[in-house]
Amino acid sequence: MTLAVLTPAGDALDPAATARLAEDLSAALRAAGASTVESGPSALREVAERAQQSHQAVLVCAGNLVAHPSLLWMLATEPAGRSTALVVPDPAGDLRDDRGKVLPALGGPGTVRYGGAIWVAPADVPLLVKVADRDDPLPALLEAGLVPVATPVRLLRAELVHDAAELTRARAEVAAVDEDKARLRMAVKEKDDFFTTYAVSTWSPLVTKASARLRLTPSGVTAISVLFAVAAALAFWQASRPAMIAGGILLYLGFVLDCVDGQLARYTRRFGAFGGWLDTMADRAKEYAAYAGLAAGAERVGLPYAWPLAITAIVLQTVRHMTDAWYGALHDEATAHPRPQAAGGVGARLSAASTRVQGDTGSAAYWLKRIVVFPIGERWALLSVLAIFSNGRIALAGAVVCGLFALAYTLGLRSLRALSMRVGVLDKVDTARFRDDGLLVRELIGRATLPAPLAFAATAAVAALALVVALLAGWIEPPATVSLIVLALVVLGAGLPARARHGGPLDWLIPAALRAAEYLFVVAVGLSGSVPTPVVYLLIFMLTLHHYDLVARMEKGTPAGRATGDPLGWDGRVVLLTAAALAGFSTGGMVVLAALVGGMFLVNTIADWRTGGPRP
Repeated sequence: MTLAVLTPAGDALDPAATARLAEDLSAALRAAGASTVESGPSALREVAERAQQSHQAVLVCAGNLVAHPSLLWMLATEPAGRSTALVVPDPAGDLRDDRGKVLPALGGPGTVRYGGAIWVAPADVPLLVKVADRDDPLPALLEAGLVPVATPVRLLRAELVHDAAELTRARAEVAAVDEDKARLRMAVKEKDDFFTTYAVSTWSPLVTKASARLRLTPSGVTAISVLFAVAAALAFWQASRPAMIAGGILLYLGFVLDCVDGQLARYTRRFGAFGGWLDTMADRAKEYAAYAGLAAGAERVGLPYAWPLAITAIVLQTVRHMTDAWYGALHDEATAHPRPQAAGGVGARLSAASTRVQGDTGSAAYWLKRIVVFPIGERWALLSVLAIFSNGRIALAGAVVCGLFALAYTLGLRSLRALSMRVGVLDKVDTARFRDDGLLVRELIGRATLPAPLAFAATAAVAALALVVALLAGWIEPPATVSLIVLALVVLGAGLPARARHGGPLDWLIPAALRAAEYLFVVAVGLSGSVPTPVVYLLIFMLTLHHYDLVARMEKGTPAGRATGDPLGWDGRVVLLTAAALAGFSTGGMVVLAALVGGMFLVNTIADWRTGGPRP
């Protein structure tokens, strides 16, 4: 529930005009979901205190705001339930929009100005109570430490008016805009990737509008996109030229629907933490199903090394996604709690350069920066085109080569920028949960509390990679029993500093390093035990679902649910795989472990969905 407050409009407007504005705004606030609308000199404090007691949100709106009602609706339906402020683009503004967050300009060039309305989430209402007596709530909230999400007006109109002429002009501008058409276009992300912008978003709003008319839910569209991706994977498995062409087209259409589900959610304002989680999980499952289809098809026509390429692609892409997620969290932490000593150095200069390029929307440098990180649109486009004109092995090789380049680029630059930020992020959350530590590390190995957790995790990943390379090159002949035991001990050693503080500027890399160590250990066991490559891929695929579940819950604001405190953890899985390998049961062990991990994932998901998880 949301409570709404209209702050005083000032004395410049005619009383009759002020009263009419208040009526219009009250109607818009109620349409946005406000249960009550209060006004008056002390209304903000009274409403804020009431909201704090009842754990409700507060929508604060200036009494002299002329705006489309949809903008207030957008504020009150922020997808992740975070505080959000209405902002208007303004190069001379006193605020800046930094990666979708509203921050003070602090003497530098501003990019936006306050649009006259802010939705304060229940968790942030205590801050509103503290500043309720201030004349302008947003600057006071920013000073108190609030970092709200930016809700830009984009194609709609919002203006704070101060006299009759401004009122007349603002109302004319609002009336001149086709609100529904603008909302449909605004459902498309403002800054998306190159391929998505020019090959999808140019026509996907038509599909979004049709989906809305058919009363499809965003999650329903997600499910249809999964069917398209599965059909594409099956076509790739057939591996004939017509089938490869059909697979490429189906994969492209599946990606279009992948964009449409988000656009439909933004257009209809039908958000839910579960829906956002489902979209993230479906994206990864669809992409990795396509990898499997390409590999199986290549093997079907006698092309060697396709499954190893698919395994490389899934490991590489998952590690990349882990770095993306935790760097984003680190950047948000640095934005909310900047450190003065981070003002100089190479990292700071890189940050400034990145900000300049991001601000030069549409330039060659802007698009190059977005393409070089090899985002999902570019990945799916590359897979589709290479599948249509070549074969599955070449498509997978292209994804691996581009992924390796993107990883090297992002890892190097982000590490330098992270060093300049000098903040930690993994110590601000349940560290053991996001490390995916099991009982062995939580209760025994972690008691050592050694320092340098990143060094141990990185050592485990490098050691696992070294054994995989040695097995592939023939330097070590399978079964590499002694080597596997030594590697298992090195990997488990990454649990020795599990209880140490993970607050270093590069500790956001620890989850990715642990994922790399575990996945590469799986590959080493597979090579040592002559496990069929599809079985190795299946186990890694199930592990990625488990690990994406952890990250997606964090990013989408979904409750932790039963995913918290997995008793097995990466350490338990390493022990089980080692035991299976020593017993000569590597293939069976991987199948059993894949079934166990996949089964736990399904049970947790269904249980959380049915017992309180937000619905789409």
